[in-house]
Amino acid sequence: MVGAAPAGQVQRRFLIEQSRMTDNREPVRVGILGLGVVGGGTYSVLTRNADEIARRAGRRIVVTTVAERDVAKARARVGADVRIEQDAFAVVRDPNIDIVVELIGGVTVARELVLEAIANGKHVVTANKALLAQYGNEIFARAREKDVNVAFEAAVAGGIPIIKAIREGLTANRIDWVAGIINGTTNYILTEMRTRGMSFEEALADAQRLGYAEADPTFDIEGVDAAHKLTLLASMAFGIPVQFSRAYIEGISQLSGTDVRHAEDMGYRIKLLGITRRRPEGIELRVHPTLVPANRLIANVEGPMNAVLVHGDAVGPTLYYGQGAGEEPTASAVVADIVDVTRLLTADPGHRVPYLAFQPEALADLPILDIGDVRSCYYLRLEVIDRPGVMADIARILADNSISIRSMVQDPDGVDGTAEIVFVTHEALEADVNRAIEQMQALETVKSDVVRLRMEQLA
Repeated sequence: MVGAAPAGQVQRRFLIEQSRMTDNREPVRVGILGLGVVGGGTYSVLTRNADEIARRAGRRIVVTTVAERDVAKARARVGADVRIEQDAFAVVRDPNIDIVVELIGGVTVARELVLEAIANGKHVVTANKALLAQYGNEIFARAREKDVNVAFEAAVAGGIPIIKAIREGLTANRIDWVAGIINGTTNYILTEMRTRGMSFEEALADAQRLGYAEADPTFDIEGVDAAHKLTLLASMAFGIPVQFSRAYIEGISQLSGTDVRHAEDMGYRIKLLGITRRRPEGIELRVHPTLVPANRLIANVEGPMNAVLVHGDAVGPTLYYGQGAGEEPTASAVVADIVDVTRLLTADPGHRVPYLAFQPEALADLPILDIGDVRSCYYLRLEVIDRPGVMADIARILADNSISIRSMVQDPDGVDGTAEIVFVTHEALEADVNRAIEQMQALETVKSDVVRLRMEQLA
């Protein structure tokens, strides 16, 4: 075309116009509470990608204040242009702050800070899954009263945008179930136990050496961290209030390498899964080690990585995979929330995306099922005296409790005349399985506690 400007010149003009558009509007002012790993990463991403973020958000986003007790550490991280407060409450009460980013963790002071920020009309971004799992109902109700946003993408699965996927991308679907590897520490430990033959204790020590596990790893290895995250996913998937206290939680600290090997031999992998499923009677909400067929994609998620499998009635199964922790992956989710809030600052509160995906007045009062009311397939391992009639006794107990055997493996190479038996059952009611286990352990021929693991096909 005659007189057309070169492509590079056109692009430069476009970027100049975009810059003028964003520079003409007041910047959004952010206060960060806590400049630890995620807080420091959030500051770095916001400053490093400031121009790109402004183009997406429509205006500039500026960190004006951080709350950090170690002033020298904070000053070395943020430079001279950012105000540093040792008192976090001074930040949430500052009338010049538009968005408060809570990254201090815990549930006591963090709760007070978030509620104070909301009371002062601040929008809140947080990565604090424990806070929302325990006090989310209260926090969201206060936020609605004040017409402010509470965004929490980074609270579940780090850099994976699973909150946005369920809350917005899958809006057309009736969600059937969600199953996720949502704790990288336990997934790393299970990977090392399977691939390197480590014991649980050895794999945990290795995870601590590499920084994947805390000095006190209890919340991770006992499944509490995963349950916090699952509670939020269940609320958004099914439109129910946050109910962490009703979650069934079982960790991996008692898991044996023997069972990891047996699972592998049978074509399964053991993963600590958070599972929430809609049933006619109510909602399952459970975290526990689970045997998953090795040919499933989620079974091949290794090391500290996370993955969440969501099944909707229209879309079918969808898998979301990525880093569930770390400085910049988590900061990526925090900054995405800040941008979302910035875009909606002038929006009518009634037209914003609801905190838990469903309109607050439409949340359903569905019961959370007790673990005894859950149906699953089961892996049962026990050591018995190797003599005639033992198998018949066990088979009779299973049959009397409405449990059907799908397969059985016997290892006769036990100690002192014992044999190890592994049963895999068809789907059964957990309460029936528990009763059968009690009856089997009462047999004088059963020489060990019965190991019980649940199995999911995730098909």
